[in-house]
Amino acid sequence: MSSQIKMTKLAKCAGCGAKVGAGTLSQLLGGLPVHRDENLIVGYDTNDDACVYKVSDDLAIVQTLDFFPPIVDDPYTFGKIAAANALSDIFAMGAEAKLAMNILCVSTKMEREDVHELLRGGYEKVYEAGAVISGGHTIQGEEPKYGLSVTGFAHPEKFLKNSSAKEGDVLILTKPLGIGIITTAAKADMAEKEAYKQAIENMCTLNKTARDIMMNFNVNSCTDVTGFGLLGHCCEMAEGSGKTIEIFSNSVPRLEGVHELAEMGILPEGMYRNREFAENRVYNKVGIDLATEDIFYDPQTSGGLLISVPERESSKLLSMLKDNVPCAEIVGQVLKRQEYDVILGR
Repeated sequence: MSSQIKMTKLAKCAGCGAKVGAGTLSQLLGGLPVHRDENLIVGYDTNDDACVYKVSDDLAIVQTLDFFPPIVDDPYTFGKIAAANALSDIFAMGAEAKLAMNILCVSTKMEREDVHELLRGGYEKVYEAGAVISGGHTIQGEEPKYGLSVTGFAHPEKFLKNSSAKEGDVLILTKPLGIGIITTAAKADMAEKEAYKQAIENMCTLNKTARDIMMNFNVNSCTDVTGFGLLGHCCEMAEGSGKTIEIFSNSVPRLEGVHELAEMGILPEGMYRNREFAENRVYNKVGIDLATEDIFYDPQTSGGLLISVPERESSKLLSMLKDNVPCAEIVGQVLKRQEYDVILGR
């Protein structure tokens, strides 16, 4: 049994809201030397969710890592969320998770049982994903942080990228938006109990089931919606694919009560960074209200998959997803390249 510690009180930022903004990250990486390797199929230069290295004609290693400060107070739940979030990048690439290594910064204010519960939560999600914990590294610091380095396997010609959407594709989102807003409200004791419970359940849910279902279809592109928000990740997909994405704003799933919180201005700092990065690349065609825009820029933690699939297969894929992932919805379409990366429609 863990102590009565409140994990979020030990950190300034929460979850993927602590992520460095996309614009700043681009500046930090710009100018760094790039060493080419013909077997590195996907590297950091394409802004994808994981790197892919070809080992043989029928095997590629898919690698990623992700860690962040606590987004909930309970150590065990934090461990589950952080692990689900890290594993998500593997599933977004269409790969199978195999190995995971813990990345842990233990706060000097945490008790031993808190650390144990945190790691137990992570272990359970890794096991649920069909992978194993193979080791890790631990340091001490003022703020706790936890995540995983994850290795997965895929066929070198059958994995998915975030930069291969095709004109005419339909976009499906598998989880509702609003995680950053709800958890920000919770820190101020302003979140409705049921909405907060729903947010935690979504963050703890692996994207493995959605991955397993979509791999039975001719999916063209996929990414997971996390720290850069829906619009930030749509911008990456649109730019990388050389296309424009139209969002069906009224169809985007949202957590209960999130619109009212956004109208009240209860917004995470990461939302403002995401807006600053992407707003000049987004055209609000039909005058969507500010609160809805804010939700679309809201940084998600352990968010859903954004799947780009040919229209002819979209209805069947959505039907199969909804049997297992009830919040899945068609949220947009892929158009030929226009002036903007993303268009907000009805």
